[in-house]
Amino acid sequence: MTAYFEALANQDLDAIAAAWAPDGVMSVLGDEATGPDGLRAYWAEFFGATPDLRFEVQDIVAEGDQVAVHWAAKGTFAGPNSFQGIEPTFSRLDLAGLDIFHLRDGLIVREHAYTDGSEFARQIGMLPPAGSTAEQRVTRAFNGQAKLKRRALCADPERIAEGVWIVRGGFPLKMMNVYLLEDASGGVTMFEAGIKAMVSGLQAAASSLGGLNRIVLGHAHADHRGAAPGLKVPTFVHPEDRVDAEGDGGIHYVDLSKVPPPARWTIPRLLPVWDGGPVEIAGTVDEGDDVSGFRVVHIPGHSPGQIALWRESDRLALTADCFYTLDPHTSRHGPPRVPLDGFNFDTEQARASIRKIAALEPAAAWPGHADAVTGDVRAQLERAAAET
Repeated sequence: MTAYFEALANQDLDAIAAAWAPDGVMSVLGDEATGPDGLRAYWAEFFGATPDLRFEVQDIVAEGDQVAVHWAAKGTFAGPNSFQGIEPTFSRLDLAGLDIFHLRDGLIVREHAYTDGSEFARQIGMLPPAGSTAEQRVTRAFNGQAKLKRRALCADPERIAEGVWIVRGGFPLKMMNVYLLEDASGGVTMFEAGIKAMVSGLQAAASSLGGLNRIVLGHAHADHRGAAPGLKVPTFVHPEDRVDAEGDGGIHYVDLSKVPPPARWTIPRLLPVWDGGPVEIAGTVDEGDDVSGFRVVHIPGHSPGQIALWRESDRLALTADCFYTLDPHTSRHGPPRVPLDGFNFDTEQARASIRKIAALEPAAAWPGHADAVTGDVRAQLERAAAET
């Protein structure tokens, strides 16, 4: 490797190319160059932008066909050529890095080059100096935009009970509810997964509570599984919804002819935006199973395998789309009601499931959208099952 770095120090393109196997690949700062010709072109461009660049090996460690080289390099970003579209700034460069080489028959077959790209950007003037007033202004502006973007799609977690948080998402009304449940071993279980745009916000919320362990879907519909594929943790669902979670999200039984305007027109356009696609299901949960201190209650109707989570100690129910407290026509909040017939697998079964939750006599019932039902929850749910 000493000879290779001497070739770099001398900007000897022939010797650099000769060091590489025909299928060799160099990876550096997200870019790749392949084979002797690719490496020749990469270094020709770099040297054309830094004509006085000189490498110096600081240390070499070798084991078999693997070699690690700690290097330093100094020069001037003076051109006349640009580098990767960046015009020369006549700035002095003082760089360092660590490269890991894999050899075969004395030739390089793989190089992973690790260097500080942000330091390079600072030295050529693309980024302000570290700790400078300019950097502080850039950081504040970036953080402000990041917070606005995150909060536009996903609110910060809000504690609603012991060991239970709600994260509200969806633009602009934040009517998609996702619940984070404290696990005894640390971190949280997510009940429901909202929509695709909530991925980063849900990841941040779960991370702030110790990390995300798993997802349990209340049911397989697009606006409840949407973020699950992007969160990349084991995901569970009731057996009756497994095929739909891994498939079309239950859209095969939705009957939009039964959905009044404007939802009949808007929902088909929103579903592809909300949905993260099929979910890889790690396992299933069924009636009576324990989920983070809650008992699974099977409440079919809106979907075949919809579930609620019930905690006896404080009479808290997390009910997915067992009922709505949001009028899907006007987006206004209101008393609980049966989900729209056109979205249900079996509306009469959905009414029976509302009565099943009512019979538990919850102190609070939190749905998949909008607000909780509190007060005389049983009476409100029985009225919804009978009259809506």
